[in-house]
Amino acid sequence: MERWEGRRSVVNADHSVRGDAAADTGAGTGLIRALLWLVVAVLAVRQAAVVLRQPPGERFLDLETWTGENGVLHLTGSLYDSGQFTGTPFAGLVLKPLTASAQQTLGVAWTFGSLLLVVALGVIAARALPAPVGRRTALFAAPVAISLLMLSLPVRNSLHLGQTSILPVLLVLLACFAVREHRAAGVLVGLAAAFQPVLLLFAALLWLTGRRRASVSAGAAFALATAAAWAAAPKDSWTYWVHHLAGAGLGERPDSLANQSLHGALLRLGLEGPVEIVLFLVLSAAVVAIGLRRAVRYAQDGQLLLAVAVTGCVVVAVSPTAWQHQLLWVLLAVVGKVGKRASDRLVWPSVVLLVVTLPGTMLLPNIETLFPVRDNVLLLAALGAACLAPFLPRTSPYWQHPVPTDYAKPVAARWRRVPLLPFWRRVLTRPNLLLELLLIRVVYDAYAQVRLAARAGRPLAEEHGRQIHAIEQWLHIDIEHWVNHTVVQITWLREFFDYYYSTFHFIVPLTILGVLYVRRPADYRWVRSSIGFATLLALVGFWLYPLAPPRLMPGLGFIDTVHGVQDFAKPDYGTLTTVTNQYAAMPSLHFGWSLWCGVVIVMLAPKLWMKALGLLHPLFTIAAIVATANHWVLDAAGGALVVSLGFGLTYLLAGPRKLLTGQDQMAGTATRPAKPQSAESAEPPLVRERGAAESAEPPEPALVPEREPADKVGGK
Repeated sequence: MERWEGRRSVVNADHSVRGDAAADTGAGTGLIRALLWLVVAVLAVRQAAVVLRQPPGERFLDLETWTGENGVLHLTGSLYDSGQFTGTPFAGLVLKPLTASAQQTLGVAWTFGSLLLVVALGVIAARALPAPVGRRTALFAAPVAISLLMLSLPVRNSLHLGQTSILPVLLVLLACFAVREHRAAGVLVGLAAAFQPVLLLFAALLWLTGRRRASVSAGAAFALATAAAWAAAPKDSWTYWVHHLAGAGLGERPDSLANQSLHGALLRLGLEGPVEIVLFLVLSAAVVAIGLRRAVRYAQDGQLLLAVAVTGCVVVAVSPTAWQHQLLWVLLAVVGKVGKRASDRLVWPSVVLLVVTLPGTMLLPNIETLFPVRDNVLLLAALGAACLAPFLPRTSPYWQHPVPTDYAKPVAARWRRVPLLPFWRRVLTRPNLLLELLLIRVVYDAYAQVRLAARAGRPLAEEHGRQIHAIEQWLHIDIEHWVNHTVVQITWLREFFDYYYSTFHFIVPLTILGVLYVRRPADYRWVRSSIGFATLLALVGFWLYPLAPPRLMPGLGFIDTVHGVQDFAKPDYGTLTTVTNQYAAMPSLHFGWSLWCGVVIVMLAPKLWMKALGLLHPLFTIAAIVATANHWVLDAAGGALVVSLGFGLTYLLAGPRKLLTGQDQMAGTATRPAKPQSAESAEPPLVRERGAAESAEPPEPALVPEREPADKVGGK
């Protein structure tokens, strides 16, 4: 609290007045908790609505295949003749009574029942967090866990298909955390294994952690359930256990992207036959040995939930088929702590959450060399949790006290009349590269998806185009037609602008971000935030004001130099591709991003010639967007507006760009004579707070030291 209060007074003493919030802590915590539970309710309603609004035949794809009028559970003969039933014979026995229910009623009951299982799963996981657990963490853990579960791909997939995969996970967690009697706990694990045989690995975990009675009970319960199913359906049991090798050949093709196991990955890599089987068995044995050893170590360390998650990730990897709805174990691995620094603690949970909630196509670009990673991203996360992630033990001195983040105090605000809202503290060190790359990729993909979704009809976009053209004529800045036709007549100039328009839009911003990440980490964070805000504001413009660019305006005679001649007789001529929205012209992010590049270079470049070169990029860009007939002149003005707002929002939320470190302050006070200070002229202290553990490490040099010449900024 003291650090927060000090920072607010430093940034803007006139407008950052905050009273003592200690008395409001309880009320604030209660409000946040209520809001989190409201989010849970909203997500539950939304998930139920998404499933139940689907027409018959497009929802509960597996459940209707099993229990519908023509479902496999109604038919005589083997459950596996059609290849549509993928569960164990015991699962078939459990589901058989559901065939007597009305299909509509069963669908509603199944959906809400599955959501209740998710809630129970989240509550148990929240209560199983390794001690010590702070009061706020204990209050917020359950709604946060339930929300993450509902957003995860496994739960969404399970609800859509009508699968039973949530139940085995819940049974295992109940056995490990809710049931104290060993035999009862073993029975629950055995029943879970009766639904998914590879879950017998949890019986091994129980044995290795000293709960041998529970382990024996688990094996006995599994054997009894399997024997009962064998007695009731001997033909089905023979087909499942012998002919299909414990269900390995059922369902979709094992080499499909839905199978996130080692077996599926090896098949996708082109291996098959005896070579693939032997390699799969060898790798599976290694993963089991390493994963169970790590799980036992974490269980003995008091991190039983992490041990369960690691064992579950082993199950995912070594199963012959691990479909997407069976991968909840990967999400549970989020409880592990990785990293000695506080700034690195969010990397592992962020990677897990991104992998489990977003498809691989959103996490990685569409580059062929990355396909093996993109197609197996969930498997790689499971293998990382099972065998590689260096989770901290509770005995580590960094478990509760990681190395503090290196913060810097900003200088006082230049504009005293601007009320600053410093919602985050400025960090001197660079962020984790993996997390940053994932963040940039996800934000860009989200931008592309929203931009694509913000489509509008052709008439409205053309009407807005006529409005913009009329305004430009009134302002006497309608130069697009003259520039477009002039450039078309000069072949080398047209080719230059076409190439510049298509290429430099991405290359220059990424280059600037890369250089700043390496050389100027604090400034990297600042400029990254500004371009992020500008892009979000641009999306609002695309949504509210769809605009046809000059090249898509019929009757005005513009020539599309990049995409070629447009056929205006076709009603869908504006949909040139399926990956972009052709009516997202206002504001122009081509010019907006180029202006951002120019401003950043002018602000941070140490040499005059670098600043001049940086100014050429927005000049070339505005010439390119006009010459190629892709934007109106006013689109560039819109791009300049959102970039200005992006810089302004960053200033309001984080304060001025210039930072002052503790070394700078000490140097300034050593050379400045002591003198009395009045209330009006006193400068707030700018000494950076540092933790005891951090003080032993050499501090990073100041990135923008006060009163130094520009050519020395950043160590130049």
